[in-house]
Amino acid sequence: MKDFNYYAPTQVVFGEQSEEKVADLVKHYGGHKVLVHYGGKSAVRSGLLDKICNLLREGGLEIVLLGGVVPNPRLSKVHEGIELCRREGVDFLLAVGGGSVIDSAKAIAYGVPYAGEVWDFYSGKAEAVTCLPVASVLTIPAAGSEMSEASVITNEDGDIKVGYSNDISRPKFAIMNPRRTFTLPPYQTAAGVTDMMMHTMERYFTHDTDMTFTDALAEAVLRTMKDCVFAVLKDPEDYRNRAQIMWGGSIAHNGLTGCGVEEDWSTHSLEHELSAMFDVTHGAGLAAIWPSWARYVYKEEISRFVQFAVNVMDVPNDFSDPEGTALRGIEAIEHFYHAIGMPINIHELLGREITEEEIREMARKCSHDGAIRIGGFKRLAREDMEAIYRMAK
Repeated sequence: MKDFNYYAPTQVVFGEQSEEKVADLVKHYGGHKVLVHYGGKSAVRSGLLDKICNLLREGGLEIVLLGGVVPNPRLSKVHEGIELCRREGVDFLLAVGGGSVIDSAKAIAYGVPYAGEVWDFYSGKAEAVTCLPVASVLTIPAAGSEMSEASVITNEDGDIKVGYSNDISRPKFAIMNPRRTFTLPPYQTAAGVTDMMMHTMERYFTHDTDMTFTDALAEAVLRTMKDCVFAVLKDPEDYRNRAQIMWGGSIAHNGLTGCGVEEDWSTHSLEHELSAMFDVTHGAGLAAIWPSWARYVYKEEISRFVQFAVNVMDVPNDFSDPEGTALRGIEAIEHFYHAIGMPINIHELLGREITEEEIREMARKCSHDGAIRIGGFKRLAREDMEAIYRMAK
């Protein structure tokens, strides 16, 4: 077991009446003038945006609105938010939406007090030492950004999608009402569950095999998400299972399932280049990449893939053939992805194969022109990245 420092300070307010507490929570955490940050039409159409704004005003808070966040949130919107917050004297950011909105809010929060270009943090040129407080009213369980230290932003100049992690941006609170997820389309529901499961799998596939308790937590998250998604795809208003998924998405990415282990994150890095180049749904992109990553690396520690196959995917353990058991576990998750409407390769994701030129360009960006390797389970160089993209195409 590796030494670890677990830090998850976000206050979670969960339940059907949780939104009613929003004004008191903002004031508790020092907010006076709030940027309400949101995405597209769904927050308006559902009435949630109006409700939150009315509750904030009734609580004596001033509000400023900024909508228009898109999936794979853009740096240009972050710049717009920074300018707006400075001009209006905003001192608190409230994201109403899913991971894209929360990530955009975190980036704005970094940028407001910073004299330089906010992209400095994402490009590795600087470390943030202060930011405005951020909180969320979660509507799309997937990214786990409502409790995590991470945010991912796409710079349209060069189609570069990069993550930045800093504990100072962990949200002060997260309001979670499972009823707000009833209207999510099936594809978005499935992609969200795929994303949250991958957050756990990026931590689970490790050479640190002496962390039994962390393994058990991770396997519980994976099994629960795998089971619950079928129930909500059948009945979108299944509160019980929507609630499990909403809470599971937070647990999957608040660090708990990575305590004491070396994490991997290569599938996320590889997928970020897919999202940047083709603007695909993140969870679907992860499903398209992971099986090929798994087949490329599984021999690094077959026993880990056997454990996943047996404990998560319910594959019978053939003790005489560990490699066969491991491979059947990978096949089982491919069947699962197809069953919930997710792709298992890039052709299914895009409707066409990617070209050699596109493969080389994604690997070039992912490896920073060959300067870095990614992953923990197997350290991947530029040529490894190209090989995985080819397997997945």
